[in-house]
Amino acid sequence: MTAAPEFGPAIPETAAPEVEFISLSHLNPSTELNPIPSRGIDLKYFRRYVRSLEEGGYDYTLLPYGSNSADSFVVASAVGQLTERLRPIVALRPNTTFPTVGAQKLATLDQLTEGRAVVHLISGGSDAEQARQGDYLAKERRYARTSEYIDVLRRSWTEPGPFSHDGEFYKFDEFGPGFAPYEAPIPISIGGQSAEAFQVGGEKADIFSFWGEPLDDLRSEIERVNAIARAAGRATRPRIWVTFRPIIAQTDRLAWEKARDYVAKVAATFERAAYHAQQYRGTTPQNVGSQRALAFADRSELYDRALWTKTAAVTNAAGASTALVGSPETVAAAILDYVDRGASLVSIRGYDTLADAVDYGRYVLPLVREELAHRAATGRRGTLQATHLGNYGADYAQHATAGQP
Repeated sequence: MTAAPEFGPAIPETAAPEVEFISLSHLNPSTELNPIPSRGIDLKYFRRYVRSLEEGGYDYTLLPYGSNSADSFVVASAVGQLTERLRPIVALRPNTTFPTVGAQKLATLDQLTEGRAVVHLISGGSDAEQARQGDYLAKERRYARTSEYIDVLRRSWTEPGPFSHDGEFYKFDEFGPGFAPYEAPIPISIGGQSAEAFQVGGEKADIFSFWGEPLDDLRSEIERVNAIARAAGRATRPRIWVTFRPIIAQTDRLAWEKARDYVAKVAATFERAAYHAQQYRGTTPQNVGSQRALAFADRSELYDRALWTKTAAVTNAAGASTALVGSPETVAAAILDYVDRGASLVSIRGYDTLADAVDYGRYVLPLVREELAHRAATGRRGTLQATHLGNYGADYAQHATAGQP
């Protein structure tokens, strides 16, 4: 049990006035709970998945990228044609696509989807994974390359005539004018927890992404990004994107029973090296985000209202892995805690991927949106956070520790 802060009617000054929801698209029914051998894309499943996201009210879907995964551009184009409103986020590594070509591809996607394209630039957190596609640049220099990549992308979308470029990482002559986006430049997101990531993100990104962390730690990181943006003379700050793996059930007690079952299955999967992230199992993660997640897990399993770190511990923090555990009301209140700290983009993806995505759309997203609509209409906070306390209340703490020695 954690001491409860005040949840009075005043809306915190740091609160984002609105929130949009992101999910990661899955290509087949294989999960960390139940790995299933697959050729990669189960088209019937994929169609059902993205249709469920659209019907569930999600705003964006992330199309991930890895050396052994489907191509994110091609999958994003499919999402664009299978949906009417969902915005595809292309995960792109600068080492895999020359920036003028990347600009063309993204602008083409943006035209095909009538302005829905977003790009998430991945500088690369693992030397071993980068080397699989011939990238041997040192990690700190990869962010410098990302910075130059952003500059070329934006010039490619906006220059009215041909332009040349002679930089540290890219050189070309008389490119353009490039193929234009549908209406406006495409939003650019980056993430990472290294000093280099913060510098590039604060100076240039439209969106800066984080994995789920304890509230006070995340707020400090947001302030760090904003300070860099101010120092760079930016008129606006990057939007803050935070990612969780919620585990929900009808009540907090049932959610904790489910969470204990989930983590045992996920741990067994990782022990068997039966899931694609297992190539990193048993090693010390190179990326700072995973190091932070493991440090939080080592310090405590449970933080704030509902943040659970054991899922990160059993997976070696291989990707976004911290959970929010509780009833839909408790998890929605926990999401609002992060909105109150400044997050305006919230990514939620489950362990039972399709079923969880459907449940979030039915039971969690409406509660968050109802609260934000109440705030917009009244200028006051609603009662959800004050009445569904999660770990700020004694009952929840008993459910969380049930069965433990």
